[in-house]
Amino acid sequence: MKKLLLAAAIVAVTAPLASAGTVERACLKSDRKSASRALCGCIQDVADQTLTRGDQKLVASFFKDPHRAQEIRQSDSRSHETFWKKYKSFGKTAEVYCRRS
Repeated sequence: MKKLLLAAAIVAVTAPLASAGTVERACLKSDRKSASRALCGCIQDVADQTLTRGDQKLVASFFKDPHRAQEIRQSDSRSHETFWKKYKSFGKTAEVYCRRS
């Protein structure tokens, strides 16, 4: 019975994270002091509205490796330039929309 209760508790605690989006999960796993379910969920909401899934995967990678963002920003690739414009817009939107989270 104890094992069943423990398993149920683990599922209850991890279920919200499992249903979270790519950006939200990366945000929650980051070591940033301001990361909270509310803020990371809000950022994910903005990502869902402004970025493709592929873009979101790239954004999520920035939480683990911030230098990757710098590499993308400085890249000569046209696709990286296009992404960076969307990323800047996403960041500005998230800043305004999620300010209160």
